[in-house]
Amino acid sequence: MSFKKVIQTSDAPAAIGVYSQAVCVNKTVYLSGQIGLDPNTMQMEESIEAQIHRVFQNLRAVADAADSSLNDVVKLNVYVTDMNNFTKVNEIMTSYFHQPYPARAVVGVAALPRGALVEMDGILCLQD
Repeated sequence: MSFKKVIQTSDAPAAIGVYSQAVCVNKTVYLSGQIGLDPNTMQMEESIEAQIHRVFQNLRAVADAADSSLNDVVKLNVYVTDMNNFTKVNEIMTSYFHQPYPARAVVGVAALPRGALVEMDGILCLQD
């Protein structure tokens, strides 16, 4: 039998729609998409670099709330409105993740909520 638990933290932006920040089922945590919103002001970071950092910080806050960390991310999905920012995502990602890196997809999209330049979601596998 599976057990579903909603993960919520004020250290990441409040949901701006009908979704949870994350949901844990058994030992798997599904992280909802995070954009570059500052959780204190709910304002978007301005530059692509600041948005990428904020997205990783928001994902880390939700992982922390699940008694986990970014080290437990096994799959990361990255959505960017400009594929020219692919290199920036890679560069900044190395300050939040270490080898072995999670499996990942990077997808170019036409638009993201609130005019964001980047959004990421992921899957964590919790340790015993």
